[in-house]
Amino acid sequence: MLELEHGFRVVDTHVRLEPDADQRSGDGPGTPERLEREMHQAGIVRSLVYPGERDGSYLKANNAIARMSVGRPFVALARINGPRDPTGGTGARLRNLATSRAPEHTAPEDIEQFAYDDRFVGFKVHPPADGLPDEAVIDALEAVGLPVLVHGGQVFGPDSIERTLLTADFPTIIAHFGGYPLDRDRMARTIALLDDHDDLYLDTSFVRLREPLERALREHPDRVLFGSGAPSAHPSVAIMEILTLDVPEDAMRKAFSNNPGRVIDALAP
Repeated sequence: MLELEHGFRVVDTHVRLEPDADQRSGDGPGTPERLEREMHQAGIVRSLVYPGERDGSYLKANNAIARMSVGRPFVALARINGPRDPTGGTGARLRNLATSRAPEHTAPEDIEQFAYDDRFVGFKVHPPADGLPDEAVIDALEAVGLPVLVHGGQVFGPDSIERTLLTADFPTIIAHFGGYPLDRDRMARTIALLDDHDDLYLDTSFVRLREPLERALREHPDRVLFGSGAPSAHPSVAIMEILTLDVPEDAMRKAFSNNPGRVIDALAP
């Protein structure tokens, strides 16, 4: 693919890096070499990376992506898990009352360890895949104050995020405008949350719909962060989706660089 020439400084806040990529042969999706090449083609200068889904503890996977980020334009998030059912129904609430943290689940001391390890700049939470962290872990996230990127979609939508995570005091980035996959109503509800939560941000990965992108960039230009969703989506395609919107160039510049750099110091110029 030809290199894009767009004139913006671009950082990417949503990239999956495969922890076992260094054990593979070839150049498959999610390997650091291929991601680095595709980011260069897209004109992206830095990328926020996290490990893909795994069974059990994420300790080894987090350490692996931190190791693979050295010497590359990657900045690592520590992925965390938990014992609670994120679905929010009556049955889930009852199960959560009786559940307890297992050895493979993230503990408060793990949060402290990752937070004070300069290889990590924040945390990734994917409750539908990994379960929801318990209250003690959320308290630890609040104590360290680093940004948290949370998967937002049909299983764990904006109302669930507001009820469980936005009660705590740390920067929260809701991926996919809270509407994965392509749920326009949930995206609208997530954009509305920006009116009530000052430390809340949205990333653009897999949004694909023009109206919510343009609405958010016009109404909340300081709260939108560009995310490609690589390697599932090519970052050049994700950038073109922003470049073709009918919004001011300054709003694009904020989403591509200024806003991510304000939320995460390591992404700043």
